[in-house]
Amino acid sequence: MTETLSSDEPQAGIPEYPMRRAQGCPFDPPPTLRDEQEKGPLTKVRLWDGSRPWLVTRYAEQRALLADPRVSADITRPGYPSQSSSRSNSIGFILMDDPEHARLRRMVTAPFTIKRTEALRPRVQQIVDDLIDDMLAGPNPVDLVESFALPVPSLVICDLLGVPYADHDFFQDNSKTIINRDSTDEQRAGALGRLAEYLDRLVGEKLDRPSEDLLSQLAARVGAGELPRGEAARIGVLLLIAGHETTANMIALGTLALLQHPEQLTALRETQDPKLVAGAVEELLRYLHITHSGRRRVALEDIEIAGQVIRAGDGLILPNDIGNRDPRAFSDPDRLDIHRDARHHVAFGFGVHQCLGQPLARMELQVVYSTLYRRMPTLRLAGALEDIPFKHDGSVYGVYELPVAW
Repeated sequence: MTETLSSDEPQAGIPEYPMRRAQGCPFDPPPTLRDEQEKGPLTKVRLWDGSRPWLVTRYAEQRALLADPRVSADITRPGYPSQSSSRSNSIGFILMDDPEHARLRRMVTAPFTIKRTEALRPRVQQIVDDLIDDMLAGPNPVDLVESFALPVPSLVICDLLGVPYADHDFFQDNSKTIINRDSTDEQRAGALGRLAEYLDRLVGEKLDRPSEDLLSQLAARVGAGELPRGEAARIGVLLLIAGHETTANMIALGTLALLQHPEQLTALRETQDPKLVAGAVEELLRYLHITHSGRRRVALEDIEIAGQVIRAGDGLILPNDIGNRDPRAFSDPDRLDIHRDARHHVAFGFGVHQCLGQPLARMELQVVYSTLYRRMPTLRLAGALEDIPFKHDGSVYGVYELPVAW
């Protein structure tokens, strides 16, 4: 079982998790994570409740454990290193194990295949171009998050799911509450409840008036008795949150990183090679760390790895931010290099729980990164880097605002 410290036990030498990033280094993992990686692939950390799960810091061990069927993603299991006192699974199949995880995931896999997402590329290109047109015709400077980074994936996921974009303020505000580390369990549960009620109503509407969208497909399964209506709503909540939050933050944070590396931005802006654009997306996914609270797991059986024995019931935290900066997997890992082959990164996880929507996210980012800087070649930061409000308080990392001018 995951160890728990009593009040009279020594805690020196066991760092708290999550850890703080260094002042002035917003794109890099916390220095303490680097220190732990130097010590070895598995060390112990201390959570909010005094428990001491394993911290897995190196790339090879992260991939091995994420692919190991003896490792569980089920938040309700004893020993799971939860981020709060809540142990309920209100977010859906990503916090389940097979076979139930696989059964529910298969119901929504088809729209996220490479072939299906590529068919959406012209629509995404239109969304990107229309938003850039609006920015060029509007005030200068502008907040890139509000005007571009958040609307792009929100419009895309709304089209895909069949959610009215007119409701974007509602679902974006509730999403922010859910992913904010400082939200109380009650606040988070309230936001999840509001979104679940909203998606349940939409599923009901799709039962009566189906259309060519993913919620209609889920509603059809509800009507056929294959899926409870509440589970369909939970899947809708998961896809709605995941479909806009991570990509929106990646657009804004990626743009900021490129503005701080002008030679990389110039190479990306001037290229006509779609392979270089795709490679730049992979490198930015590796270099940046949108999911920065660590993937959480618990061991179902004893597992021997890297000279350590992880006991059944031990919690595991696998932070992709330090895994993607492991010098054993990536040479000179702290350098942003869009010419690097970074396709083997773990930004989307690994194993059966790796991100369902990664083909869609990749395609959206390719369209954004190949269009925004070409159409706005003088894009620049309107202010100082130290004045940018970073999301240190979120389980999804990024910036709250990004003022830019051109």
